[in-house]
Amino acid sequence: MARIFIFSVIVASLISCHSNSEKEKTEMDTSVTTTVVPGSLTETQVAEGWQLLFDGKTTRGWHKYGGGAIDSVWKVMEGVLMLDTAIKKEQQIKGDWDIVTDEEFENFHLRLEWKISKDGNSGIIFYIHEDKGRYNWPWETGMEMQVLDNAGHPDAKIVKHRAGDLYDIISCSKETVKPYDEWNLAEVKCAAGKLDLYLNGENVVSTTLWDENWKKMVAASKFRDMPGFGTYRKGRIGLQDHGNGVSYRNIMIKKL
Repeated sequence: MARIFIFSVIVASLISCHSNSEKEKTEMDTSVTTTVVPGSLTETQVAEGWQLLFDGKTTRGWHKYGGGAIDSVWKVMEGVLMLDTAIKKEQQIKGDWDIVTDEEFENFHLRLEWKISKDGNSGIIFYIHEDKGRYNWPWETGMEMQVLDNAGHPDAKIVKHRAGDLYDIISCSKETVKPYDEWNLAEVKCAAGKLDLYLNGENVVSTTLWDENWKKMVAASKFRDMPGFGTYRKGRIGLQDHGNGVSYRNIMIKKL
């Protein structure tokens, strides 16, 4: 009788462990997938105040930094916004085609997925002050969460230039990036000067913007001679054309 009881307990424990493992796996899987259908929101997300920045079908809501349509370089395919480097080469389209949102944001929670090409480089830039007369590039004012193939791009050898870093300002606390050609879930949360960056569900950067410590970090960076960098408290969100293939999907934002 005792043996039967012990055996029953062992079996029950194994079933429980398996169930918990499956539950944890499910929770982990859903944490890195923003929506079931690219370019859509769930009922829960709508109720929470999320809104799409990319509808999965068009480039509506975005424009080239400084003005102009982006359809010739950035294309939409199956719910994904892609930088088409082949078209740039074939049509001899010159320059960087960094794109920005039509709308500006102040306190927000940005969420999107990105996939970089082999040896590729791109970036998610925020608090961009779009004034082409004063600033030629979005990164002269906006801060960047780095998008990178850590295994192949030379920037990965530079401190504070790896995927998930607040570019050239703060290194991420842990490396959670996936290999090239795999989707990563990135989040940028800015609220009353508190900045948090998340990569694949992990809080990898946390800092306070615009205080004395922030000014010291900027002064010690490559942006030290750019007076507008990291000073604006409201601005556009941008996706960088660094000359490499990159894809974005499920781009959404919640105003805080």
